[in-house]
Amino acid sequence: MKLIIKPNKGFGKIEVEINEELWGEIERLSERYGVSPERIIEIALTGEFREPEGNLEELERKARELEEKTWELEKTYAPLRFKAYGLSEDNKVLAIELLGLVAENNQLKRFLRMKPERNLELRKLISYYLQG
Repeated sequence: MKLIIKPNKGFGKIEVEINEELWGEIERLSERYGVSPERIIEIALTGEFREPEGNLEELERKARELEEKTWELEKTYAPLRFKAYGLSEDNKVLAIELLGLVAENNQLKRFLRMKPERNLELRKLISYYLQG
């Protein structure tokens, strides 16, 4: 692969041939750290490496411990989220049924030549459950 480095100003440019293995490593680093491959190359050329502050092994151990705690919390709260989702879907179904019953009630009142009620609070509540 050919890498072309152009300056911000001027006409000079540098062309470098990069083998596939090196380019694959650059892309792997890019995905790992969430930056573009161009930024990885720029860091490598300018030497903007950051030295880790503190003991790197200790930081990695703490990160693993935090990850384990995160998974423990995830195991605890996943069933609760599932139940909450089920209740939310049940509420939507009930809101749809209630909306149908309100419409049917209004039709019956019209048929009996009664004044239909416009219950705005009930309609707001129904729309809340339909959205959630």
